[in-house]
Amino acid sequence: MWERDSVIVLGHRGYMSAYPENSLLAFRKAIEAGADGIELDVWLTRDGKVIVMHDETIDRTSNMNGRQKEMTLEELKRADIGMGEKIPTLEEVFETLPQNALVNIELKDPDTAREVARIVAENSPDRVMISSFIIDALREYRKHDGETVMGLLIDREEVVPLIPKLKEELGLWSINVPMEAIPIIGFEKTVQAIGWARSLGLKVVLWTENDVLFYKDDNLARLKGLFDVVIANDVERMIGYLKTLGLR
Repeated sequence: MWERDSVIVLGHRGYMSAYPENSLLAFRKAIEAGADGIELDVWLTRDGKVIVMHDETIDRTSNMNGRQKEMTLEELKRADIGMGEKIPTLEEVFETLPQNALVNIELKDPDTAREVARIVAENSPDRVMISSFIIDALREYRKHDGETVMGLLIDREEVVPLIPKLKEELGLWSINVPMEAIPIIGFEKTVQAIGWARSLGLKVVLWTENDVLFYKDDNLARLKGLFDVVIANDVERMIGYLKTLGLR
């Protein structure tokens, strides 16, 4: 399901520019807006449940405080994450989304790997991408699932030389590159790194904390032909823009 002729658009933590991030509402709205799927982040609760949350604590995105690894699912379900939405479990996300919606699951902690692999196995694994900045989390996941599409999230230059070895070891499908690389290392160096990764047979997923970087200086237009997936906060704007580039 990840091999497409057009560029895939995923909603970053759902449709987070308009709805509470990592909520079932944000995920549904991303799909309704035309996204191919969604990206989300997972942690394990104290009682071993997989919940969807970006930070290590629920402080920033809810009306409660605490580290989810030290809280039970029952406790976490009392939190409001905005618009009356509750912290979802990974199972609830699969129950909510249409069968053909792609799901990029970012592992925030190696401890999530076994349980996420169990849930993925029960929910059409061919629609899932597993990603992480934490190489050990990807290694741990591969012990339980050797097939599901996997992307290595890049957050520092030191990881880049490891890519060929990790591609073989983990069976990587993609490298997931931040647009923040452009202001940090420059446009030309970013293009060279992406081109090199593509020459290894890897797909390229682009993401950013701030959608502005997609459009600033026509960055995305200048990267045309070098990327396969975009993870955007505002999916409607991104889909419209990709159409102007002939990529949708």
